[in-house]
Amino acid sequence: MFALIDGNNFYTSAEQAFRCALKGQPVIVASNNDGCTISRSEEAKALGVKMGQPLFQLKPLIAHKGLVCLSANFELYGDLSDRMMSLAAGLGPIQEVYSIDESFIGGLDGIRNLTQRAWAVRARIEQWVGIPCCVGLGPTKTISKLCNKVAKDAERKPGSYPAEFVRVCNWQEMDARMQEDILRRTPAGDIWGVGKRISLQLAERGILTALDLAHMPTSIARTQWSVVLERTVRELQGVSCIPIEQAPPPKKQIACTRSFGHPISTLDPLIEAVSEFASRAGEKLRSQGLCAGAILVFAHTSPFRPGPRFSKSATVTLQPATSDTRILVGAAVRGLRSIFQPGYQLSKAGVMLLDLVSGHSLQNDMLAEFLPYHDQSPLMEAVDHLNRRYGKGTLRVGSSGFEHVDPDGWRMKQERRTPRYTTRLNEVPIVRA
Repeated sequence: MFALIDGNNFYTSAEQAFRCALKGQPVIVASNNDGCTISRSEEAKALGVKMGQPLFQLKPLIAHKGLVCLSANFELYGDLSDRMMSLAAGLGPIQEVYSIDESFIGGLDGIRNLTQRAWAVRARIEQWVGIPCCVGLGPTKTISKLCNKVAKDAERKPGSYPAEFVRVCNWQEMDARMQEDILRRTPAGDIWGVGKRISLQLAERGILTALDLAHMPTSIARTQWSVVLERTVRELQGVSCIPIEQAPPPKKQIACTRSFGHPISTLDPLIEAVSEFASRAGEKLRSQGLCAGAILVFAHTSPFRPGPRFSKSATVTLQPATSDTRILVGAAVRGLRSIFQPGYQLSKAGVMLLDLVSGHSLQNDMLAEFLPYHDQSPLMEAVDHLNRRYGKGTLRVGSSGFEHVDPDGWRMKQERRTPRYTTRLNEVPIVRA
């Protein structure tokens, strides 16, 4: 038995948790650089705001319909996600954090009053963290994902599913007739693992609903599509094929890329940007106990602006592999200098750490014994500890500059960002009674 706990409109809910006046109001959260919509409250959806819609198209709604637009505050969202997931883990013994707002819970077989327990966990998350969520319970991960959708749509789209399944939906408490009705109401394209392209192909074969998909012979799903679709069909039939992943798969690369607040055409601000990106990537690298054997740096102009085009990258080999921020930044800057050309209005740059290996494996690298290498992991641990304690960027390499000094405007636009209430002492809300 599986459960899927999913926060409703997570980013906007996180904003509303600290600004009660926003509850019941049309609210959206914009992407990095305030480019497009990445989260919408139900009221914003009712105004017709689409996911991914550019902000400049929403100016009439902001001016005349009271639409509230906020810049992304990922530091706040990440902290609230950690708190939500720690509470969600109370539902069962096995947890898989699937995304920033979704968590699968496994090992629920034999738990008494499971629906009641799910209601209790959901209420605790909303009371302690301020994030409303829905819970789907089913014998497979795919069915639990479907039940989560039912729990959400039954509340926000009255009539789409029976009202008795609002917020918490348990597949095993339905009789066979009700299960068939739920599958019939659900389009095949809404099932987890069925993408838009496959749903169009299925529609050509007359497979329009989840019920049609569940009745598809598994041999046809495998031979005419893929083993992935076969697993989806089996899961809809109640056969568990997708286990809980308690440990995330090892990463093949780590990337840190950003669009600039304004185009830049000179080298110095570009070095600042790439230095910061390499530093952030290095933090991620160390948090996973990995080292990088190469670093790729790139920069390009916007494909949507007039003017000459520029898009180049360079890869610098790191021998031996390292997680030392100073070495990563130095390599990234060398790569950047090799590709930089003046006269272009650059809109985006980034770094990617490649050839990732476990930090422990370097101890057995015989070649490393003959190379000039000094272990600086204690220094990096101290840097990470200070930045975790006092906030990101407290201690940084000099070439990344300072957040309050940005003459060329390369840093992202975040004109509407709310305070980082839970991670910055100077931004903690003050209540006066």
